Amino acid sequence: MQSYHLIGLMSGTSLDGVDLVHTRLTRNETVSWSFEILHAHTFAFTETLLDQLHSLSSLPGSQLMQLDHDLGTFFADCILEFISKNGIQKEQVDAIATHGQTVFHQPAKGFTTQIGNPAVIAVRTGIPTIGDFRTKDVLYGGQGAPLVPIGDTYLFRGEATAFLNIGGFANISFVENGVVKAFDVCPGNLPLNQLARAKGMNYDKDGLLAGKGELNYFLLDLLNSLEFYTQKAPKSLGNEWLENHFYPLLKFDKDIENNLATVVEHIAVQIAKILEDHQLDSVMITGGGAKNPFLIERLKRYYKGRIVLPSEEIIDFKEALIFALLGALYLEKEPNCLASVTGASKDVCGGVLHLP
Repeated sequence: MQSYHLIGLMSGTSLDGVDLVHTRLTRNETVSWSFEILHAHTFAFTETLLDQLHSLSSLPGSQLMQLDHDLGTFFADCILEFISKNGIQKEQVDAIATHGQTVFHQPAKGFTTQIGNPAVIAVRTGIPTIGDFRTKDVLYGGQGAPLVPIGDTYLFRGEATAFLNIGGFANISFVENGVVKAFDVCPGNLPLNQLARAKGMNYDKDGLLAGKGELNYFLLDLLNSLEFYTQKAPKSLGNEWLENHFYPLLKFDKDIENNLATVVEHIAVQIAKILEDHQLDSVMITGGGAKNPFLIERLKRYYKGRIVLPSEEIIDFKEALIFALLGALYLEKEPNCLASVTGASKDVCGGVLHLP
């Protein structure tokens, strides 16, 4: 058996914090993996970084490169504090695996960009750091997303027939006819957070604002009629799609509660449709959306299968854990990005290693 100690770092599009996991991953003779989460913590972004990250699309090139460096420095400082507080021996950590913060994601044009420079992390922490997990898949014609399904397959098989993560976007993975399938379903927390900010809140805690709203059926029909939902998988979503297609349908200056209620309904409808269309009788839900009781309640209206809500640690840190697994697979020189999921011409071992 081969074991690795890794630190996984996940910074999602919803910008609700930087998730860090210190885990021991063990590969046995049957090429399956087991894990133990040794330490986990979420660090809040500074207000300065948050302001910059919320305005990424409007930053000129030089400022974007400065933010790439500054965010890498912030990530490294979070890791160093995490190591110090938990008494982790740096020499025992095989690598850091970092997702980075997605800025641009346009696989049809051949590129995807994440900032939070992994070279900066490697130099400041003194630990080998693996980043840029998506680019190679895109170069082989894939979407570069989603990356989490391989972790669902290796680490959580048996928990449910489908795995749904509701972060900035909602993505799903499942096995169909012996092949892993996965794709982005619809927006998740990003538009909900954007609407909540119009009320001076970072997010709609527990869906309380949405629960006070009334459905706007005209808006709901418009959202459900977006072209993305007629496209076949593999497919993925990015901020550009929200800016160009989703946000123009919403009002951010009035009717916030009604808009929140309607977007929640839209998310529930789209998720349930996928689950029912593929005859998936159970789903494990993680990510911030799993902590939104109003969203889960609306999903139950449309989906009659079994909903599994795992431990809070898994809900909060599954993606960081799986990025640690992607790092372990990179060290094993094994594929960590599946063509059946992304649409690439072949499975690839994605990532770039930066030595300190």
